[in-house]
Amino acid sequence: MTARIQYLDQVIAQPDFWNNPTPAYETLQEIEYSIFYKHQQYQRWCSILEDIKAALELLELSADEQLWQEVQSNVTQLQQELETAEIRQLLSDPEDKKGAFLTITAEVDNADSQYWAYMLLQMYCRWGKSHNYPLDVVEIYESNEAGIKYATLEITASCAYGYLKSETGTHQLQQISPFDATKSLRTSLASVEVLPILDESVEWEIREKHLEITWHRHRGSVNRAETWVRMFHIPTGISVFCNQQRSLMQNKEKALAILKSKLFAIALAQGVQIDKIQPRQIKPLSNKLIREYILHPDTKVKDLRTNVETLAATEVLDGKINLFIKAYLQQLNHATSVDKEALDNFK
Repeated sequence: MTARIQYLDQVIAQPDFWNNPTPAYETLQEIEYSIFYKHQQYQRWCSILEDIKAALELLELSADEQLWQEVQSNVTQLQQELETAEIRQLLSDPEDKKGAFLTITAEVDNADSQYWAYMLLQMYCRWGKSHNYPLDVVEIYESNEAGIKYATLEITASCAYGYLKSETGTHQLQQISPFDATKSLRTSLASVEVLPILDESVEWEIREKHLEITWHRHRGSVNRAETWVRMFHIPTGISVFCNQQRSLMQNKEKALAILKSKLFAIALAQGVQIDKIQPRQIKPLSNKLIREYILHPDTKVKDLRTNVETLAATEVLDGKINLFIKAYLQQLNHATSVDKEALDNFK
């Protein structure tokens, strides 16, 4: 780590370092991570280990149920943080360090699919909270029956996109329908799309003439439901709706941020500049089935790309998805160019 920091220090010292803002910003981000984050992380692990050692010494002298539970809690926390650090080492793309917009959409207009979309939203919220990541639902369209038609979750933590890009695709649930009096077995589908949150390293603006913005706000009211904004990108036909911020301006800013991320992802997929996007060649990022969740007659969750599976379906729906994230990133990193193309077809 020290050698890498020394090298980055030499890069900054070059007279032309600031000539290109994008790589300069990325270099500064890497320095911040290497110096501050890793050091802070190491100190934290040492502190947890010291707490565990001190508690075990006390337990040798006298049994204490509460202290033993604290030891188990610290061990679990340390294991989770070490696992997250191991996964982080698998991130290699420049966009991986960014935060993420995660959008969930019910694939069918019925109660089962919409409730499945809601279950997925809960799963990702629980995953984020277990890692202490800042979460914010920035757009949501609730169903009239149950669940949601779609929702977008903003995760502003570093590397959220790198972790969650494995989740882009269609997720399938098989369970006894809670909305069917005959208790029949139903299959429900919901799509997940994960996009990087753009930061200062990406310098571009959408032309005003390419935007059509509609909104509604009742005078004298600050009700959230009355400050929604819909933003339509005319050249591509992409639309974004935001309604969860307190003010009209906040919803407008958030809608613009999501739209930029969508256009950025499409441009990357097409291998062109953003202003060169071909609307007719836009392909959904989440139209491939990637994972099955079976809750009846048996319980199992299986990733169809890596073949990793677990019988602990309840734990997965409770946010424990790191085994799928890790397996996907490992396969992505070790794949041949042909394998990478096959993986990309799932996106």
